[in-house]
Amino acid sequence: MSATLEKGVRVLKEVIDAPIASYFNSCVHCGLCAEACLFYTETGDPKYTPIHKLEPLRRVYEQEYTWLGRLAKAVGLAKPVTDAELHEWQELVYNSCTLCGRCSVVCPVGNDIVYMVRKLREGMSASGNAPDGIKGAANRTVTIGSPMGVKLPAVKAQMKHVEEDYGIPIPLDAEGAEYMVMLSSMEIINFPEYLGAIAKIMRQAGKTWTLCSTAFEATNAGMQIGNSDLARVIVSRIVDGAERLKVKCVISPECGHAYTALRWEGANLIGRPFTFQVKHIIEVLGEFQEQGLLKTEGMETDRLTFHDPCQLARRGGVIQQQRRLMKQIAADFVEMPDAGFMNWCCGGGGGASAIEEGEELRLEAFKKKKSQLEAVKPDRLVTACANCRIVLEEGLEHYQMDIPVIGLTETIAEHIPDSVDKEGA
Repeated sequence: MSATLEKGVRVLKEVIDAPIASYFNSCVHCGLCAEACLFYTETGDPKYTPIHKLEPLRRVYEQEYTWLGRLAKAVGLAKPVTDAELHEWQELVYNSCTLCGRCSVVCPVGNDIVYMVRKLREGMSASGNAPDGIKGAANRTVTIGSPMGVKLPAVKAQMKHVEEDYGIPIPLDAEGAEYMVMLSSMEIINFPEYLGAIAKIMRQAGKTWTLCSTAFEATNAGMQIGNSDLARVIVSRIVDGAERLKVKCVISPECGHAYTALRWEGANLIGRPFTFQVKHIIEVLGEFQEQGLLKTEGMETDRLTFHDPCQLARRGGVIQQQRRLMKQIAADFVEMPDAGFMNWCCGGGGGASAIEEGEELRLEAFKKKKSQLEAVKPDRLVTACANCRIVLEEGLEHYQMDIPVIGLTETIAEHIPDSVDKEGA
């Protein structure tokens, strides 16, 4: 057994806790999780059944923690987990799983399959069997500060462009601001209009806010690859920045796993409570709307529908806010089948979009989103996740569907009139 495999199997043994043991023991092999996974439904291949993706972890559990499994191992009847097998399992644990959570919510006995996959990823990562694309993103996040290699000068350059385009100053390292706004690399590079939208909305609402020079990147590649130590480093960087600036609330951008990592996992990762709140930008916009601080004019006349990011809606419980926001600016808003809590994933979450060799499978799985869109025939598709936005654009282009994809925050900002905006300054 190689040293890295030995480490990987040891990590798998260590991550098997009471929930994992109870999940394996309570699984009734009903197959409902298969029908909840778009990689299975669109390919029909049983290997993409979510519970099957956990086979290496199941065998380690049985061989190390059950008397029958230990006996089989002792007499040479058990099949040990090998390095070649873990390498082969990359496709199942990373390429064909976005950690969307749909399989978990349909399990009749309440098994959290996403939790199990994340534990298996820890062993995969430790044994060197994570995909190169996610490895590179994780390394760049820790060493540079961003999975796409974005550094502070690039952020400052975009700040300057936004200030020129919108005529609104972008604060940096403003101590005592109410909000610290986080960005993802994709918003910095691909969608700089998001930052302009934030500036416009905050000015109208009369709120103080800031970016942080030492913690501008929200994406948590450590969570995606399955490395708690890396995830902790990334979260700690944000916590340190927020506490240094003494902000009241950190706003997660339109990025699913950034929200999950900071909002739901962050305090556990660093081992203490935060001194600030964490909210997704859609939650903040929802609060502004309820408080009468979000004043818009005019309505979108195009037929619009909304794609719910999995980490925001299913894993985070943010469902109604985006619909109330959509109805404020959309005259013709239609829901896709299975919208909201049970929405289907775009196919690129959980780091899957960073895996180049998984593109063909990802596009095959996109047929599920294609069928959802064909059911309502929208003119444009709105979402609240930059990663979803890029994956949706790629899938729509592949299937030659002429449906522009837009961000909800930017769309809201477009309906803030300049006169009202200036009055709220």
